[in-house]
Amino acid sequence: MRKLLLFLLFVPCLSYAQPGLDVLNVIDNPAGGQTYSLSLKIFFLMTALTLLPAALLMMTSFTRIIIVLAILRQALGTAQTPSSQILIGLALFLSLFVMTPVIDQIYKGSVEPYLSEQISIQEALSLAEVPIREFMLAQTRETDIELFASISGNDSIETEDDIPFTLIVPAFVTSELKTAFQIGFIIFIPFLIIDLVVASVLMSMGMMMLSPLIISFPFKLMLFVLVDGWALIMGTLANSFYFA
Repeated sequence: MRKLLLFLLFVPCLSYAQPGLDVLNVIDNPAGGQTYSLSLKIFFLMTALTLLPAALLMMTSFTRIIIVLAILRQALGTAQTPSSQILIGLALFLSLFVMTPVIDQIYKGSVEPYLSEQISIQEALSLAEVPIREFMLAQTRETDIELFASISGNDSIETEDDIPFTLIVPAFVTSELKTAFQIGFIIFIPFLIIDLVVASVLMSMGMMMLSPLIISFPFKLMLFVLVDGWALIMGTLANSFYFA
């Protein structure tokens, strides 16, 4: 499980850095004919790419970012604006920004030595594990690690190096969900206050048939624009990883 998850992150870097992959191998037969065979590298690469989205969700900053953006859209009350495609695109590129230091460490510490034939693929995967472990452990709560350690019956954990990779991943995802909902709650409060104030004013004026959302919507947009909301949200999300 650990090697598979690392391989999913390692292979795209490898395929990007490698000058080219042999798609077809041509073998000359003794009788004078030729045999064509598909390269196993392409086969393994395509197989890894099908599992890459799952690794992206489990081992990067994507989960926290997309949840916060979805809660923000719900708090604004803009229905499908921005669309889900735009939010996913923002989350992907912001995740790439956050994960760039980790990707650089993986490339310099494992991909480059492997391409120069200084280390084997097993050593490269072990070296690639280190920056990913450090990133996930920095964002993971100790209580979540203890929870999954107790579930798995692993009582031999004394240091961070003793934590198995298969335990770090679910603990990391659980911590990311908690953090995302905490940030989303803080974002939701000012918009909720605006809804309550507008609803109270309408009730006092006897305008009970008028939906408060229709009146509060432009005020929430105005507040979000005046405080430069998108810059604050993006900056807060990025800083939440660097200064966790």
